[in-house]
Amino acid sequence: MEKNLTLLSEQHEQCVVLDRLSPARGGSVAVTDKATGETLFTAGVASVDDVNDAVKATAAAQKMWASRSPVERSDVLREFARLCHLHQDEIGGWIVRETGSIPAKGVFEVQTSARDALFAASLTDQPNGHILASPSVRESKARRVPLGVVGVITPWNSPFVLAARVIMPAIAMGNGCVLKPDIQTPISGGYLIARLVEMAGAPPGLVSVVPGEGAIGKEICTNPGINMISFTGSTQTGRNVSATAGQQLKKVSLELGGNNAAIVFPDCDLAAVASATAFGSFFHQGQICFTIGRHLVHEDVRGAYLKLLTEKAARLHVGNPATEQVHLGPMINRTQADRARDILVRSISAGAELSGGDHGEGAFMKPIVVDRVTADMSLFREEIFGPVAPITTFRNEDEAVNLANAVADGLVTSVFTDDIGRALRVSDRLRTGIVHINDQTVVHEAFAPIGGMGTSGNGARSGGPSVADEYSQWQWITVNHEVPEYPF
Repeated sequence: MEKNLTLLSEQHEQCVVLDRLSPARGGSVAVTDKATGETLFTAGVASVDDVNDAVKATAAAQKMWASRSPVERSDVLREFARLCHLHQDEIGGWIVRETGSIPAKGVFEVQTSARDALFAASLTDQPNGHILASPSVRESKARRVPLGVVGVITPWNSPFVLAARVIMPAIAMGNGCVLKPDIQTPISGGYLIARLVEMAGAPPGLVSVVPGEGAIGKEICTNPGINMISFTGSTQTGRNVSATAGQQLKKVSLELGGNNAAIVFPDCDLAAVASATAFGSFFHQGQICFTIGRHLVHEDVRGAYLKLLTEKAARLHVGNPATEQVHLGPMINRTQADRARDILVRSISAGAELSGGDHGEGAFMKPIVVDRVTADMSLFREEIFGPVAPITTFRNEDEAVNLANAVADGLVTSVFTDDIGRALRVSDRLRTGIVHINDQTVVHEAFAPIGGMGTSGNGARSGGPSVADEYSQWQWITVNHEVPEYPF
C-alpha cells in the first residue's frame, strides 16, 4: 500500500486503539493482500490487559458522550457519513486488499456505512420517551437511557459495514463501543472506523479497537465493564458467545449463519431471475451471510434454469481485484476455499452433478453450479460460504416451502414468481427474518430491520424501527410532589 495515506499511518502499526494509540501487548500479526499474500501492514494483537484498558477508556469517553445533547451526537454521526464519502477510495482500497473483494464491493461498504450513520443520526431527532398513564396523581414517564459500553465482535467478510452498522446506532443512543475486528481484517474492520469516529468529533476512546482471536472475544464477553455484546459471525461461535455472555447476564445480539434459499416458480422471467440469483450466489465469492446457498427450482423449468445459471457462471472472471477487472477475487484464505471444496466433493460423491467449471485452485475458487442436489446432501444442509450454486427441484408450493424451511438457519429467502398472491402466501409460511419477492438475497438497507430466526440469530438488531431499543434500555420515572400516605 502507498505510504501517503490520510487515515492510517505507521504509528498505527502493532497498536491497539484506546483513547490513544497504545502498543499491543499480545503481539502482532501481518495483514496480507489476500490475492498475493503480500504483507500490507503489521497490526497489533490485543492482550487481556489491553481489553481492560480499552474498557476503562471507553467507559470514561462514554460518560462524556452521553452528557452531550442529542443534536451534538447527531452532528458527529453526520460528519462520520461525510468523512466516509471523502475517504471512500482509501477505505475501499483497504477493503479490496484485506478481504479479496472487488472494488465495487468496497465502495458499497463505505457508502452503506455512510447511510447507516445518517439513519442513526435521525434516531437522535426522535422523542426519547413517553408520558405514561397512572392510577395516582403523579407524573409517570419512561425514557430510553444508554446501556453503557457495547462489546462489538465482527467478522472478516464485510468488515467496515458490519462494524459501522452496529457502532452508529450504538453511539447515537449514547453508548461507547469496544470493537474486536477479525484478526484478518483489523484495518478496514477496526482502525479506520475508530479514526473516522474521532475525526468526526467524538471523544477519544469512544470507539476502542482490540484486534484478537478467541481469547479476546471471550474477555469481551466476560468483562464486567461491558454491558452488551453484539456479535456477527458463525452460528457455533454465536452459541459460545451467547452462553458466555449469558452467564454475566449481558444483553446479547446475534447475527449468525444463513443457509439461504431462492425459490423459483415456473411463471417468472427465468433470464432475469438467473441474473439475480447468480449475483446472489457468487458476489464476493459467496462469502456473505445473505448469499443464496440453495436454489429451489420448479421441476418444469429446471433444465432451462440450469442452462442459464451455468452460462452466467462461465462468463465470470476470477483474479486479483486490486490489479485486474474481475467479478470474483480470492477467498479469504486457502482453508476457507478448501472447506467449500470439501462440501462440494462430498455432495458429488453422493450423487450431485457438476454443471460446467472446475474447483479452481488455492484461494481462487471459480463459480460453480451443481445440479441434482437433494436435501440429505452437504451442499443442502451446510452453509457453503463459497461461490457454489446448488440446485434442488420441487414439484409444488408445499414442497417448496418445506424445502426452504428444512434447515435450522432462518436469515433470508427469495421468492421468484409473477403471481404476487402466491408469493405473499409462501412468504407467510417461511421461517426467515427477511423475505425478498422477485429479488435476490444480498440486500442491505439501513432503514430495514436485519436479523434472522432459528440458528441465524436472535432477531432484527440492525436497522429499522427497533434499532433504538436494541442499543438502549427503558427507565421508568415517577414524580410525586408530596410523599403519598401509606397505612404503616
